Amino acid sequence: MNPNDVFITFPELLVWFPLLSGLVIFLLQKEQLVKKWALTSSFITIAIVAASLFFTDKKYYNFNNVSYFWLPSLGSSFALMYDGMGRMLCLLTSIAFSLAFLSTYNKSYPKANSFYGLMLLMQSGLIGVFCAMDALVFYFFWELALIPAYFLSSRWGGERRIQTTFKFFVYTFAGSLLLLIGIIYVYLHTPELTFSLHSFMDTRLPPEKEKMVFWLFFIAFAIKMPVFPFHTWQPDAYEQAPTSVTMILSGVMVKMGVFAVIRWLIPVFPHASQIFANVIIILAVTGMIYASCIAWMQDDLKRLVAYSSIVHIGLMCAAIFARAESGLQGVMVQMFNHGINIIGMWIVVELIERIWGTRKISALGGIANASPVLTVFLVIIALANIALPLTNAFVGEFLMFNGLFSHGIWITAIALLSIILAAVYTLNMVQKVFYGEVKKQNILSLSTIDGNVVAALVIVVIIILFLGVYPKPMFELTQGSVDVFMSKIRGLF
Repeated sequence: MNPNDVFITFPELLVWFPLLSGLVIFLLQKEQLVKKWALTSSFITIAIVAASLFFTDKKYYNFNNVSYFWLPSLGSSFALMYDGMGRMLCLLTSIAFSLAFLSTYNKSYPKANSFYGLMLLMQSGLIGVFCAMDALVFYFFWELALIPAYFLSSRWGGERRIQTTFKFFVYTFAGSLLLLIGIIYVYLHTPELTFSLHSFMDTRLPPEKEKMVFWLFFIAFAIKMPVFPFHTWQPDAYEQAPTSVTMILSGVMVKMGVFAVIRWLIPVFPHASQIFANVIIILAVTGMIYASCIAWMQDDLKRLVAYSSIVHIGLMCAAIFARAESGLQGVMVQMFNHGINIIGMWIVVELIERIWGTRKISALGGIANASPVLTVFLVIIALANIALPLTNAFVGEFLMFNGLFSHGIWITAIALLSIILAAVYTLNMVQKVFYGEVKKQNILSLSTIDGNVVAALVIVVIIILFLGVYPKPMFELTQGSVDVFMSKIRGLF
C-alpha cells in the first residue's frame, strides 16, 4: 500500500468508529443485542489500535496524521495526530472499555441502549482528546468525554448520585470554562490567529500574562487529574458512579489531565511552568501524603481505592514538573499501568459488593477460605498497586521517583513516605477482607463468579505480570514522545 494513498487515518477511524457505534446503539432496543454490540465494538477498537502498531514508522506519516478545514473562518482545522503517547493512551482506552463491558456484562441497566450509547460517546471523546492537535478540537473532545460521564453518573449512579453529580458538574464546568477562556486568550495572541498546537507553542505572551493564563489551563487540568486541593469531587464521584463508569473515570479520564499537561500546558507556557514548578510539586506531594493518610482510615473499599488513585496521579504530576527525562519516561508507562491496575481493583471491589452485599472492610473477612482464586487475583493486583518489583507499576514509579530526586532530595524523601503508607493501607485491606475472621456466613465459592469477570481479571493479571517482567514494548512505544518533549524543554532553557 502506498503511504500517500490513505482513505482514512488511524486517529480518524478511532474517533469515528466508537462515535458511530454509540449512535447506532441508541437505536437498538433489546438489551442483549445492545451489550453484544458494545462489547464487540470495544474489541474492534482494540484491533484497530493493535493494527496501528505496525504503522509507527515515519514513512507512514499519512496513516497517523490528518488535518482538514473545520472552522476556517476561525483558523481552526480538524487536526489529529497519532504519536507514541497518543497511541499508548488509545490502547489503554480501548482495553479499559473492553474490560468495563466484559466484567459487567451480566449487569442490567434501565434503558441499556442509552447507557452503552453514552459510554461509547465518552470513548470517542477520550480518544479525540489524546489525538487532537488543534486547541478548539481538543476542547470539543474534552467536553464530549465529560458530558456523557455526567449523565451516566446522574442517571445510573448510587443513592447520593444527585448531589454527587452536581458537585462533579460544578468542578468540571468551572474547569472547562477556565480552559476555554485560556484557549481564546492565547488564540487572540497567535501570529496567524489559529488554534493549531504548533501556533500556540510559537506564541510568546508577556511574562505576567503567561503566568495568569498558565493557571487557567493548569486548574482545568488539575481538576481532571485530580491534584490537591482540586480533588474533593473525586472520592464521591467514584463511590456513586456505576462501576463500569468508575473504571473509565479512574482508569482513563484522569489521564486526560496528565496528558494535557505534557501535550499542551508545559510546551505552551514553558517559562511559567518553570516558575511555578516548585509550587505544583509541593501541592502534588502534599496531596500524596494527605490522600495516603485518608485511605489508611477508610472502611469503604471504593473510597480506599479512590484515595489511592490520588496518590498515584500526584506522583505523575510531580514527576512531570521535575522536568527530568527519566521521570517523564516513568509517567508515560505509568499512565498505562495505573489505568490497568485501578480497573482491576474496581472489578474485585464490584465483585465483593455484588456477592457479599457490602463494601465495608469491617464487615468482611475470610474470603480466601471460599474463593482462593479470587484472592490470588486480588493479591497480585494489590501488590501492583503498591509497585512491588516484577509488577508493571514498579518500573514506572522507580523512574518517576528518580526524576523527582533530580529536582530535590527532601521533596523526594517526603513523597517516598507514600510508598510506606500505600503498603500499610493496601496490605491491611487484603488482610482484613481476605484473611481475617469470617464475618459473613453466606460466603459463596468461586463457582458462583461469572466467567466473564474471571476472564477480565485474567487479562488484567496477565498485563500486570507481562509488563512487570518485560516493560520494553511500552518504553519503545512512548520514547519518541519523550524525546520530542525533552528537546523542546532543552531548546527553551
